[in-house]
Amino acid sequence: MTSTRSSTSTEVRWARPEELAGLAAVELAADGLFAEVGITFPPGTTMIEETEDPGRVLVAGDPPIGFAMVGLVDGQLHLDQLAVHPDHGRRGAGGRLLEAVCEHAASTGFAAVTLTTYRDVSWNAPWYARRGFVVLDPAEWGPQMAELVRHERELGIEIVPRVVMRRIL
Repeated sequence: MTSTRSSTSTEVRWARPEELAGLAAVELAADGLFAEVGITFPPGTTMIEETEDPGRVLVAGDPPIGFAMVGLVDGQLHLDQLAVHPDHGRRGAGGRLLEAVCEHAASTGFAAVTLTTYRDVSWNAPWYARRGFVVLDPAEWGPQMAELVRHERELGIEIVPRVVMRRIL
């Protein structure tokens, strides 16, 4: 994947192995914004700590101020997590990360990118919808997506309504 540059010179690139551990702080800081809308995550749900593979993580900045972690669900690239540190929010890093994920998916032969997100949080489903993602009806989910949603519910992540979204590439 080629790097992209913004007007603020925040490069989007693949993470280096030694950066992965530090990304948990970015995720936790970003998760703190949810408290402002009444959402508090259960302990132990930091997603970035689940991977040791830098090939699954795009970062913005050096040192990273945000990241996008991807995986595979039902044969499509799935955005597991997108987080930008609030000190650097609302400057386009999240959008650049999302576009880099979609560019990577398209360049590697995927037809779509999927994700799960909060339906009514302004920087979640409405933000993704403005970027071409649409809500999928549960009848459109594959078996792995259904299992992922079930797992999120078991973890206590579905505190308020969540949706599955997809962007066709």
